[in-house]
Amino acid sequence: MDWFSGLSPDEWSALRLSLKVSLVAALVTLPVALGLAFALARGRFRGKALLDGLVLLPLVLPPVVTGYVLLILLGRRGPIGAFLDQTFGIVFAFRWTGAALACAVMGLPLMVRTMRLAIEGVDRRLEAAAATLGANPAQTFFCVTLPLIWPGMLAGFVLGFAKAMGEFGATITFVANIPGETQTLPSAIYSLTQTPGGDAAAMRLTLVSIIVSLGAVLVSELLVRRAARRLEAGDAQG
Repeated sequence: MDWFSGLSPDEWSALRLSLKVSLVAALVTLPVALGLAFALARGRFRGKALLDGLVLLPLVLPPVVTGYVLLILLGRRGPIGAFLDQTFGIVFAFRWTGAALACAVMGLPLMVRTMRLAIEGVDRRLEAAAATLGANPAQTFFCVTLPLIWPGMLAGFVLGFAKAMGEFGATITFVANIPGETQTLPSAIYSLTQTPGGDAAAMRLTLVSIIVSLGAVLVSELLVRRAARRLEAGDAQG
Protein backbone atom coordinates (compact mmCIF):
# COMPACT_ATOMS: atom_id res chain seq x y z
CA MET A 1 0.00 0.00 0.00
CA ASP A 2 2.98 2.31 0.39
CA TRP A 3 3.21 2.40 -3.37
CA PHE A 4 -0.32 3.82 -3.62
CA SER A 5 0.18 6.37 -0.82
CA GLY A 6 3.31 7.66 -2.54
CA LEU A 7 1.60 8.46 -5.83
CA SER A 8 1.58 12.05 -7.00
CA PRO A 9 -1.66 13.76 -8.11
CA ASP A 10 -0.74 13.20 -11.77
CA GLU A 11 -0.07 9.52 -11.11
CA TRP A 12 -3.38 9.17 -9.28
CA SER A 13 -5.07 10.81 -12.25
CA ALA A 14 -3.53 8.26 -14.63
CA LEU A 15 -4.59 5.39 -12.37
CA ARG A 16 -8.18 6.63 -12.03
CA LEU A 17 -8.43 7.22 -15.76
CA SER A 18 -7.08 3.74 -16.52
CA LEU A 19 -9.63 2.13 -14.20
CA LYS A 20 -12.47 4.18 -15.72
CA VAL A 21 -11.42 3.51 -19.30
CA SER A 22 -10.92 -0.22 -18.67
CA LEU A 23 -14.24 -0.66 -16.87
CA VAL A 24 -16.20 1.25 -19.52
CA ALA A 25 -14.45 -0.64 -22.32
CA ALA A 26 -15.21 -4.04 -20.76
CA LEU A 27 -18.84 -3.18 -19.96
CA VAL A 28 -19.57 -1.80 -23.43
CA THR A 29 -17.87 -4.73 -25.13
CA LEU A 30 -19.62 -7.41 -23.07
CA PRO A 31 -22.97 -7.57 -24.97
CA VAL A 32 -21.23 -7.18 -28.33
CA ALA A 33 -18.79 -9.97 -27.52
CA LEU A 34 -21.61 -12.21 -26.31
CA GLY A 35 -23.60 -11.70 -29.52
CA LEU A 36 -20.58 -12.38 -31.70
CA ALA A 37 -19.66 -15.43 -29.63
CA PHE A 38 -23.13 -16.90 -30.14
CA ALA A 39 -23.03 -16.14 -33.86
CA LEU A 40 -19.64 -17.81 -34.27
CA ALA A 41 -20.42 -20.75 -31.98
CA ARG A 42 -23.84 -21.66 -33.34
CA GLY A 43 -24.49 -19.64 -36.46
CA ARG A 44 -24.45 -21.12 -39.94
CA PHE A 45 -24.19 -18.39 -42.52
CA ARG A 46 -22.07 -17.25 -45.40
CA GLY A 47 -19.14 -15.15 -44.36
CA LYS A 48 -18.76 -16.79 -40.95
CA ALA A 49 -15.06 -17.40 -41.54
CA LEU A 50 -14.63 -13.78 -42.61
CA LEU A 51 -16.43 -12.55 -39.48
CA ASP A 52 -14.23 -14.76 -37.33
CA GLY A 53 -11.15 -13.33 -39.02
CA LEU A 54 -12.32 -9.74 -38.53
CA VAL A 55 -13.00 -10.37 -34.84
CA LEU A 56 -9.52 -11.81 -34.33
CA LEU A 57 -7.80 -9.19 -36.49
CA PRO A 58 -6.84 -6.83 -33.61
CA LEU A 59 -4.89 -9.69 -32.06
CA VAL A 60 -2.58 -10.09 -35.05
CA LEU A 61 -2.36 -6.49 -36.23
CA PRO A 62 0.16 -4.14 -34.58
CA PRO A 63 -1.81 -2.06 -32.05
CA VAL A 64 -0.54 1.11 -33.73
CA VAL A 65 -2.24 0.02 -36.95
CA THR A 66 -5.52 -0.50 -35.12
CA GLY A 67 -5.23 2.93 -33.53
CA TYR A 68 -4.43 4.54 -36.89
CA VAL A 69 -7.44 2.90 -38.54
CA LEU A 70 -9.63 4.20 -35.72
CA LEU A 71 -8.15 7.67 -36.18
CA ILE A 72 -8.85 7.61 -39.92
CA LEU A 73 -12.42 6.41 -39.48
CA LEU A 74 -13.42 8.16 -36.27
CA GLY A 75 -11.29 11.29 -36.29
CA ARG A 76 -13.04 14.62 -36.70
CA ARG A 77 -12.35 14.49 -40.44
CA GLY A 78 -12.98 10.78 -40.81
CA PRO A 79 -16.16 9.53 -42.54
CA ILE A 80 -17.70 8.16 -39.35
CA GLY A 81 -16.16 10.66 -36.94
CA ALA A 82 -17.30 13.69 -38.94
CA PHE A 83 -20.85 12.32 -39.11
CA LEU A 84 -20.98 11.64 -35.37
CA ASP A 85 -19.54 15.05 -34.57
CA GLN A 86 -21.84 17.04 -36.87
CA THR A 87 -24.99 15.04 -36.18
CA PHE A 88 -24.76 14.09 -32.51
CA GLY A 89 -21.83 16.10 -31.19
CA ILE A 90 -19.97 12.89 -30.33
CA VAL A 91 -16.18 13.04 -30.56
CA PHE A 92 -13.87 10.12 -29.84
CA ALA A 93 -10.48 11.31 -31.07
CA PHE A 94 -8.27 12.74 -28.31
CA ARG A 95 -10.94 12.08 -25.67
CA TRP A 96 -11.05 9.50 -22.88
CA THR A 97 -14.06 7.93 -24.58
CA GLY A 98 -11.81 7.30 -27.57
CA ALA A 99 -9.35 5.55 -25.29
CA ALA A 100 -12.19 3.34 -24.04
CA LEU A 101 -13.21 2.60 -27.63
CA ALA A 102 -9.65 1.66 -28.61
CA CYS A 103 -9.36 -0.60 -25.56
CA ALA A 104 -12.72 -2.17 -26.38
CA VAL A 105 -11.59 -3.00 -29.90
CA MET A 106 -8.34 -4.50 -28.65
CA GLY A 107 -10.06 -6.54 -25.93
CA LEU A 108 -12.94 -7.79 -28.10
CA PRO A 109 -11.11 -10.82 -29.56
CA LEU A 110 -10.16 -12.12 -26.11
CA MET A 111 -13.70 -11.72 -24.80
CA VAL A 112 -15.29 -13.33 -27.85
CA ARG A 113 -12.89 -16.27 -27.81
CA THR A 114 -13.46 -16.98 -24.12
CA MET A 115 -17.25 -16.72 -24.38
CA ARG A 116 -17.34 -18.77 -27.56
CA LEU A 117 -15.55 -21.65 -25.85
CA ALA A 118 -18.05 -21.47 -23.00
CA ILE A 119 -21.00 -21.54 -25.40
CA GLU A 120 -19.57 -24.43 -27.38
CA GLY A 121 -19.20 -26.36 -24.12
CA VAL A 122 -22.92 -26.16 -23.29
CA ASP A 123 -24.79 -29.46 -23.55
CA ARG A 124 -27.45 -28.71 -26.17
CA ARG A 125 -29.60 -31.52 -24.75
CA LEU A 126 -30.29 -29.40 -21.68
CA GLU A 127 -31.66 -26.62 -23.87
CA ALA A 128 -33.68 -29.13 -25.86
CA ALA A 129 -35.13 -30.55 -22.64
CA ALA A 130 -36.16 -27.05 -21.51
CA ALA A 131 -37.87 -26.45 -24.85
CA THR A 132 -39.65 -29.81 -24.55
CA LEU A 133 -40.98 -28.73 -21.16
CA GLY A 134 -42.52 -25.64 -22.74
CA ALA A 135 -39.84 -23.00 -22.27
CA ASN A 136 -39.63 -20.41 -25.03
CA PRO A 137 -36.22 -19.38 -26.44
CA ALA A 138 -35.88 -16.43 -24.04
CA GLN A 139 -36.70 -18.58 -21.01
CA THR A 140 -34.29 -21.25 -22.20
CA PHE A 141 -31.52 -18.71 -22.58
CA PHE A 142 -31.97 -17.02 -19.20
CA CYS A 143 -32.75 -20.15 -17.19
CA VAL A 144 -30.48 -22.72 -18.85
CA THR A 145 -27.89 -21.28 -21.20
CA LEU A 146 -26.90 -18.13 -19.30
CA PRO A 147 -26.15 -19.89 -15.98
CA LEU A 148 -24.01 -22.43 -17.85
CA ILE A 149 -21.95 -19.86 -19.72
CA TRP A 150 -21.75 -17.35 -16.84
CA PRO A 151 -18.24 -18.40 -15.74
CA GLY A 152 -16.99 -17.96 -19.31
CA MET A 153 -18.67 -14.56 -19.58
CA LEU A 154 -17.08 -13.46 -16.32
CA ALA A 155 -13.66 -14.68 -17.39
CA GLY A 156 -14.03 -12.89 -20.72
CA PHE A 157 -15.06 -9.67 -18.98
CA VAL A 158 -12.02 -9.69 -16.71
CA LEU A 159 -9.71 -10.54 -19.61
CA GLY A 160 -11.11 -7.56 -21.49
CA PHE A 161 -10.61 -5.35 -18.43
CA ALA A 162 -7.03 -6.54 -17.95
CA LYS A 163 -6.26 -6.06 -21.64
CA ALA A 164 -7.62 -2.50 -21.46
CA MET A 165 -5.46 -1.76 -18.41
CA GLY A 166 -2.35 -2.63 -20.39
CA GLU A 167 -3.29 -1.21 -23.78
CA PHE A 168 -0.84 1.36 -25.14
CA GLY A 169 -0.23 1.34 -28.90
CA ALA A 170 -3.81 1.75 -30.11
CA THR A 171 -4.75 4.33 -27.49
CA ILE A 172 -1.73 6.60 -27.88
CA THR A 173 -2.18 6.57 -31.68
CA PHE A 174 -5.90 7.30 -31.56
CA VAL A 175 -6.20 9.68 -28.60
CA ALA A 176 -2.59 10.75 -27.98
CA ASN A 177 -1.14 11.17 -24.48
CA ILE A 178 -2.95 14.10 -22.85
CA PRO A 179 -2.51 14.32 -19.05
CA GLY A 180 -5.85 14.25 -17.27
CA GLU A 181 -7.78 13.38 -20.45
CA THR A 182 -6.24 10.40 -22.25
CA GLN A 183 -3.07 9.60 -20.27
CA THR A 184 -3.61 6.11 -18.90
CA LEU A 185 -1.08 4.15 -16.85
CA PRO A 186 0.86 2.76 -19.85
CA SER A 187 1.02 6.23 -21.43
CA ALA A 188 2.13 7.78 -18.15
CA ILE A 189 4.84 5.14 -17.73
CA TYR A 190 6.05 5.79 -21.27
CA SER A 191 6.19 9.55 -20.63
CA LEU A 192 8.14 9.04 -17.41
CA THR A 193 10.71 6.81 -19.13
CA GLN A 194 11.34 9.66 -21.57
CA THR A 195 11.72 12.23 -18.76
CA PRO A 196 15.06 12.72 -16.98
CA GLY A 197 14.73 11.55 -13.38
CA GLY A 198 11.41 9.84 -14.05
CA ASP A 199 12.65 6.28 -13.52
CA ALA A 200 11.45 6.06 -9.90
CA ALA A 201 7.93 7.23 -10.77
CA ALA A 202 7.85 4.92 -13.80
CA MET A 203 8.79 1.96 -11.59
CA ARG A 204 6.15 2.98 -9.06
CA LEU A 205 3.42 3.08 -11.71
CA THR A 206 4.67 -0.19 -13.18
CA LEU A 207 4.25 -1.92 -9.82
CA VAL A 208 0.81 -0.37 -9.39
CA SER A 209 -0.19 -1.63 -12.84
CA ILE A 210 1.03 -5.13 -11.98
CA ILE A 211 -0.87 -5.12 -8.69
CA VAL A 212 -4.14 -3.98 -10.27
CA SER A 213 -3.93 -6.38 -13.23
CA LEU A 214 -2.90 -9.34 -11.09
CA GLY A 215 -5.69 -8.53 -8.64
CA ALA A 216 -8.23 -8.53 -11.47
CA VAL A 217 -7.03 -11.92 -12.71
CA LEU A 218 -7.11 -13.44 -9.22
CA VAL A 219 -10.61 -12.10 -8.57
CA SER A 220 -11.70 -13.53 -11.93
CA GLU A 221 -10.33 -16.97 -11.05
CA LEU A 222 -12.04 -16.87 -7.66
CA LEU A 223 -15.41 -15.88 -9.09
CA VAL A 224 -15.20 -18.41 -11.93
CA ARG A 225 -14.39 -21.24 -9.53
CA ARG A 226 -17.21 -20.19 -7.23
CA ALA A 227 -19.66 -20.08 -10.13
CA ALA A 228 -18.46 -23.48 -11.33
CA ARG A 229 -18.95 -24.97 -7.86
CA ARG A 230 -22.49 -23.59 -7.75
CA LEU A 231 -23.26 -25.13 -11.11
CA GLU A 232 -21.84 -28.48 -10.00
CA ALA A 233 -23.89 -28.30 -6.80
CA GLY A 234 -27.03 -27.52 -8.81
CA ASP A 235 -26.38 -30.45 -11.13
CA ALA A 236 -25.86 -32.76 -8.16
CA GLN A 237 -29.13 -31.67 -6.61
CA GLY A 238 -30.90 -32.08 -9.92
